[in-house]
Amino acid sequence: MFKNLDMTRIKTGALLIAVIALIAYIDSFFLTWLFLGVAYMLAFHEAMRLMSIKDDKLYIYALVLWFVAFFYPNPDDLIFIALIIYISHMIFSGDVNFRKIEPLAYPVSSFLFLLALYRNFGMEAVIWLVLIVATTDIAAYFVGKAIGKRKFNPISPNKTWEGVIGGVVAATIVGYIYGDGYVLGALAVAVSLFVSIASIFGDLFESFLKRNVGVKDSGSILPGHGGVLDRVDGYMFGAIVMVVMLRGLA
Repeated sequence: MFKNLDMTRIKTGALLIAVIALIAYIDSFFLTWLFLGVAYMLAFHEAMRLMSIKDDKLYIYALVLWFVAFFYPNPDDLIFIALIIYISHMIFSGDVNFRKIEPLAYPVSSFLFLLALYRNFGMEAVIWLVLIVATTDIAAYFVGKAIGKRKFNPISPNKTWEGVIGGVVAATIVGYIYGDGYVLGALAVAVSLFVSIASIFGDLFESFLKRNVGVKDSGSILPGHGGVLDRVDGYMFGAIVMVVMLRGLA
């Protein structure tokens, strides 16, 4: 019954869950910032490779930006300042290559929004995000396996419309159950629904990047799982939607 199980994948997944659960339990801004920072730089490196961009200076910009985000009350605002500074530098120096902006837009901006979610709304909101995205992913997989027939998109051939819809419905229900104690019921439903949908397209976007360069995984740092982007792709879009909705509607 268990002969086809990937034990390496299971062990890595269990370790990740344990580490994340410990960080959530401790609920320290410094520790969360540090953990996200490691994931941020690894994801940034993977994105640079997937986008075929070679410029070591961008690593310095990314690192400085994350350091400043530790002190700034709204970390997500910093991406706009960073883009203004970087574009101005390119124009002034005459070395204009707007493709170099891509890794700043993704995944840098997403991680800044993820840090902003924790800083502005607390660990409860981060747990809510994790529940929504994880439920979307898990339910979409099992529903797709059970009744999936119609392909969702050629970029991600394993996804089906049935699986996607099942994942979004399940995530909306689970998200509502958790979020109802955090915000008003109608908003809990709306946030859960739109974050779930965003996570689907976050996954699709990362699949596009990998397909564009002909690789299966974004990296190999997580045995059995691939790279950091392979694990956080859904959160990259979901975190942005959650921050915007909670700020504007909560």
